[in-house]
Amino acid sequence: MTRTLSVATAAAAGALLIAAGATPASAQQQDWSGPYIGIYGGGTSVNDQSDETLRFDRNLDGTYGDPVTLVAAGGANAFSPGFCGGAAYGPTAAQGCDSDSNGALAGVKAGYDMQFGSFVLGAVVDYAVVDQEDSVTGFSTTPAYYTFTRNLQSMAALRARLGYAVGPALVYATGGGVIAKVDNSFTTSNGVNTFTAREDDDEADGYQWGGGVEYALAPNLTVTGEYLYTSLDTGDHVIRVGAGTAPAANPFIQAPNTTGTDIIRSNSRFGTHALTIGMNYRF
Repeated sequence: MTRTLSVATAAAAGALLIAAGATPASAQQQDWSGPYIGIYGGGTSVNDQSDETLRFDRNLDGTYGDPVTLVAAGGANAFSPGFCGGAAYGPTAAQGCDSDSNGALAGVKAGYDMQFGSFVLGAVVDYAVVDQEDSVTGFSTTPAYYTFTRNLQSMAALRARLGYAVGPALVYATGGGVIAKVDNSFTTSNGVNTFTAREDDDEADGYQWGGGVEYALAPNLTVTGEYLYTSLDTGDHVIRVGAGTAPAANPFIQAPNTTGTDIIRSNSRFGTHALTIGMNYRF
């Protein structure tokens, strides 16, 4: 686990331990039925794919996976230096990439639970502001770097909750659907070709699952610690590489197609892990 998530885990555990030591006797028979509202915050990390690459459409037929080759080098792969997860430190593969850093989120929620003996069934809606980046870089023999970055900015989710009540604690699992806003960007050290965004959808959707513990501090006030995994389908952020001032032998504009080449990242899914702590007020 990353440092940010470890800190969030420790904070959540500490809050629950403090709550356990300060719980009044009346909270020992907590009634979980009814509506509630709450706030939460915590840390996030990216579910990195170490083998992610860039994919190319040289003939612009909508199918990606074409090689980008060097005429002067007898058809050698123009991206033979390889790929890495994160943003490039410089134009050469030897300089490497900065791995994706941890992020943060904060949000509000509202829900309703129904208790049946020790079992609790409910639904919750929440909205979070998020700051989490996910980048991948390709290196060409020029040398030059080509970096795709997506930044998760916000999420809204609707999930079911199924829990088991033990005294003042509710241990639960949760899962459901999520929609999100994702900002896509592209940077490169190639100053010869032109680069134009052809498709740039900032809407994403997917699913969430996870679990947590809710602990009663008082009949109407609870503290929560929760883990959530989010998987989003962000679609394709397509960059068209044009001729610019490049010579005819440029690998992106080789004949018979001199219009250019489309580039996407190989993985359209954006996965994140989140650990949060929060407070709920129950009516």
